[in-house]
Amino acid sequence: MDRLLRLLLKTFIRRGTFRVTTSRGTTFTFGDGTGQPVSVRFASRAAEWGILLDPELKFGESYMDGTFVVEQGTIADVLAICLGQQTEVPHWARLQSVLRFLYRRFEQFNPRARSRRNVAHHYDLDGRLYSLFLDADRQYSCAYFERPDQSLDDAQLAKKRHLAAKLRLSPDVPAKGSPAKGSPKKELRLLDIGCGWGGLGLYLADFGGADVTGVTLSQEQHAIANARAGERGLSARARFNLQDYRDIDDRFDRIVSVGMFEHVGVNHYETFFRKSAQLLAEDGVMVLHSIGRSEGPSRTSPWISKYIFPGGYIPSLSEVLPKIEKTGLLVTDIEILRLHYAETLRMWRERFLAHRDEVERIYDRRFVRMWEFYLASSEMAFREQNLMVFQIQLTKRQDVVPMTRDYIMHEEARLQNAENARRTPLRLAGE
Repeated sequence: MDRLLRLLLKTFIRRGTFRVTTSRGTTFTFGDGTGQPVSVRFASRAAEWGILLDPELKFGESYMDGTFVVEQGTIADVLAICLGQQTEVPHWARLQSVLRFLYRRFEQFNPRARSRRNVAHHYDLDGRLYSLFLDADRQYSCAYFERPDQSLDDAQLAKKRHLAAKLRLSPDVPAKGSPAKGSPKKELRLLDIGCGWGGLGLYLADFGGADVTGVTLSQEQHAIANARAGERGLSARARFNLQDYRDIDDRFDRIVSVGMFEHVGVNHYETFFRKSAQLLAEDGVMVLHSIGRSEGPSRTSPWISKYIFPGGYIPSLSEVLPKIEKTGLLVTDIEILRLHYAETLRMWRERFLAHRDEVERIYDRRFVRMWEFYLASSEMAFREQNLMVFQIQLTKRQDVVPMTRDYIMHEEARLQNAENARRTPLRLAGE
């Protein structure tokens, strides 16, 4: 067994410094000797066979179970080396990868009932979990780092501001894109598909002046979003429904969807965009924010599909754009965010680990290792492989948005001034 393990790992790990101790106590070192070294140990023969026979699934499971032990470095360091090799999966596991690609349409068949179950699996976890590592507004999607030293909370606020600017919530902005003066001429009706805990919708209602309807399939998110709207006195302007987007029958001036499209499934892309076109007003604007692949179509990691996001899939633009073209929607802007999500995930991971004892009290040690692996593997997929985030702006007419992107910068400045005006200035004691 030791010889087989050595032979196969030697052909896969060619970069970095990777030291492995087998369950029999034999130690091998792989890689080219560069970078920070890591050391791992197999605690059982079953873990060795599992990783050899099905590395994409059993690697994560072995770490969760404690039979794959990191002795030097962290699991994030280990994953950085593994995901930074020449191939996405070891060559001996490529047949499994091909078979899983062929099977992906069944896995991503997400009718209404299955979509609700998939969402509940991840988003209806104990609410205390998310409060331990997300920002204060519970933004569970890629932040927008305007500068390298920006805090997570400020970067998430910048993300909301950036999306609001692309939605053009001031309809009296002239076609050339100069900033609007005064308040909007009409109250825009806005739909937030996959509204999460309501943070973005509340921002768009509060600072954008929109009348917001948010929809989610998560009971936890639905309850918290409406409670937050009540606490902020925005219930009349922001309401959140426990509803599938496919069941909405209305018309909206603006549509936004952030971090939801990854749960739609490749079988349902045309349905998503046809429904969006039906819901969007003739002079409306839609912005879609989603994780994407810089390369071609692929399949979901079996470990991620089993433990984290059942029914989920990260699309390539080559899978998304043809479906948009069939629905009458026009692509007016595409922006690619590359390392923004890697930094977001790094901060989430560090915050999560800082509270690992609390998470273990809520769940157990295996759950802690599972989520550490999830956050670390996701981060390294953005750093070492081909993942990114895309924001696609859509309209039904060519003249709905300005010809140049200057209006985004102007609108962001207007929104930031409004945010600053709300902040209570700090005062020294006794002032």
